[in-house]
Amino acid sequence: MTDTPNHLQDAKSLLSADGFATSNVWYHGTSSALLTSIKEKGLNRSGDRDSNQAATKTMVTIGGNYQESVQPVFLTQSKELALIWANKTIAKRTVRFEGEEMAIVLAVTLDETLNEKVKTDVGAAGMIMVGNDDFIEQVGEIYQANGFDAPEIDPATADRMDYLNKLGMAYINTNIPAECVALVSE
Repeated sequence: MTDTPNHLQDAKSLLSADGFATSNVWYHGTSSALLTSIKEKGLNRSGDRDSNQAATKTMVTIGGNYQESVQPVFLTQSKELALIWANKTIAKRTVRFEGEEMAIVLAVTLDETLNEKVKTDVGAAGMIMVGNDDFIEQVGEIYQANGFDAPEIDPATADRMDYLNKLGMAYINTNIPAECVALVSE
């Protein structure tokens, strides 16, 4: 991706024909509007309270009962992939909120106990089947820019680890303390 800042370009060192390498350092892409809260409280499941409250208000207005579900914290092993998700977060937020928001990438360093709780996000199969999201295309561009063929994943037959290894899709179903999170900057 040509518009990825240099300090976020890490696919060259992480990517192989088998996909993205993993470690105990993960990344989370989000909006700069959430940074103050994240620095204070860490990364919390379903953490964008303003967006959640706006969605709840809308759903109650149009449909009566609405129960907000608790979403895990989504992670990826690449800063470049986290940037894609940060841009998607901003696009979603700008529909509801005014103001200047920027894409940010957070490094999430997990101890062994927390790192063991990171799971591959097989829920991504639904996103691939629907095909109305450009994420797969953007991942393919990263692969191609680094000399690899874009990954092809058939949700009906894919190994569950392909979602992590080839697409960098992971989650942790627990809150992450603020001391484990740092802003990735130049």
